Order: sequence, then structure tokens, then C-alpha cells
Amino acid sequence: MKKQPSNTAHLFPSEDLSAIKKRLVNSSHDIAMNEQEGITYQHTVFCQTGLPYRNPGDELRRWERKQGNAALLINAGEIINPITQEFVDVGLPFGPKPRLILSHLNSQALKTGSSVIEVESSLTSFVKRLGLAAHGRDINAIKDQLSRLSVATIRLGFVEDNHAVQVNTQIVKAFDLWFNKNERQRVLWPSTIQLSEDYFNSLIKHAVPLDERAVAALSHSALCLDIYTWLAQRLHRVQKDKPQFITWVALKDQFGYHYSHMNDFKKVFRKTLEMVHSQYHDARFQLDGRGMTLLHSTPPIKSKHHLIS
Repeated sequence: MKKQPSNTAHLFPSEDLSAIKKRLVNSSHDIAMNEQEGITYQHTVFCQTGLPYRNPGDELRRWERKQGNAALLINAGEIINPITQEFVDVGLPFGPKPRLILSHLNSQALKTGSSVIEVESSLTSFVKRLGLAAHGRDINAIKDQLSRLSVATIRLGFVEDNHAVQVNTQIVKAFDLWFNKNERQRVLWPSTIQLSEDYFNSLIKHAVPLDERAVAALSHSALCLDIYTWLAQRLHRVQKDKPQFITWVALKDQFGYHYSHMNDFKKVFRKTLEMVHSQYHDARFQLDGRGMTLLHSTPPIKSKHHLIS
């Protein structure tokens, strides 16, 4: 039995550990012991902005978020039905699954130096590493979110060096689809994915390295993933002598836009931040009644491990 680090043991009493809490504690211990980590990546725009947390419904075809110098605009897509030979609407990607898929596709592309990714075997292995079942409900959800992500039109915008940069793209340029023969099921499973060159080139310049163990431990929650990637992208950029203060109103606008009452959001945000901090031990911040103060921190991955030039 592993000895649990003190910063998480008090949050999750050993006599009442759920599968999620066990995963958080074990991952926190491994990270604290500096054991060998796997590295995954997220694009900086997705670290500052996010996809919907819940299913917004197929009728919502446009999603827009802004935060700081980053902007994200997603238009839901259509896909051809091989049986009817007609295009059908596919909803917007939502929840933790497309966030995990994006980080996996980013990592495979950067590690192989190719925008063409063999998905079937690599995604199945990734799903297993996250502690999800490679069959049944989990894999069907992954397949559904991958199809939504594959056909969505995405605009990534950010300001750098006093000028605006915008990437208009479908992250996935081309994909080979396998269709379930059961006409009532519309689960789509790409076997090969090719990232668009615009997105791939932007990713090379703007990839944020993340600890795969932390991503796996937080994979149950889109909010956990968003806060973790945000802190990983931002904290090391804070100047040592200039802490950055963020009001509760701004935090709610970024992470709690779906909450009607501020007190409800504060309660959830505090609890979620504790879970994230258990996976990012070096994150330095202060939270009080006014808001959150960000302090310069070492990033979760100490150096930027781009594997291609």
C-alpha cells in the first residue's frame, strides 16, 4: 500500500475512497515522488478557452468563448450518412472527452512529427491509460465526441506581439470513417486522422506540455481539465514580482458561465481547485473573498518537450 502524500490524504479519507478519489491520490503520490511522467499537450487557445461542459443540444450550432488574448469559435458540422447518402447534423463537442481527444491527437502529432495519425490502436491505448473502458459506454462516448470534433469548423484567435493571429480550420482535415452496420446507431470511428496543416503548424508553436498522469486523474471532469490546463499555461508566465489578481466575477465568466448563482459557483470552484492542486503541486495561488491571486510557479512539465523542430 502506497503512502499517500499529506496534501491529498486529508481531502479523501481512506475509508471512503471512490474510484476517482483513489486515482487522484495515487497520481498525486506518483507526481510528488517525481516518478517518470508521460507528456501530453494542449493548444494554448484551448488552455484559455473551453468547449461546452454539458451537451448544449444539437440545435445549438455555434459556440464562442473569449479569455484574455485568446478567442475560440466553433461551428458544429455535418457528416454524410453512407446509407442515405445525405448529410446529417452532428452536434457540438462537449464535456471531458473531446478535451482528452484533443490532447491525445496533439501528442501523437508532435511525438511522430506527422499530422497523419493512426487512431484505432493509439486511441484505444490512450483510453485505457486514462482508466476508461475500451468498450461499452466509455468508448462509444469517445467515438461520438471524436466524430463531433472531426467535422466541426474551428477558429482559433489570439493576440501576440501587438498583432492578431487567427487560424480558420477544421482541426481534422481528412479522416477515414468506419460505420456501424446497424442503421440505428450513428457511432462513427475514424481509423486514420489527418490534422489540418494550419492547426498542426499552430500547434508546433503554441503547444502547452501537460503531465499525462494529472490529465488522467482529472479526466472525469471537464472543469478540472480546464482549470488544470489554464494554470499550466498561465502560472509560469506570471512575473515573480507582479502577482496577477482575478475577481470572482471574472472567474465565473471563464469557468462558471452556466451557474446562475455566484455562491454555487464558488463552492464548486473551490472544491475543483483542490483536486487540480493535488495534481499540480507547484501551482501557487491565493483564494479569498475577493477572488484569486496568481503567483509565479514552476510549470507541471519543467521544460517544453517539443519532439519536432
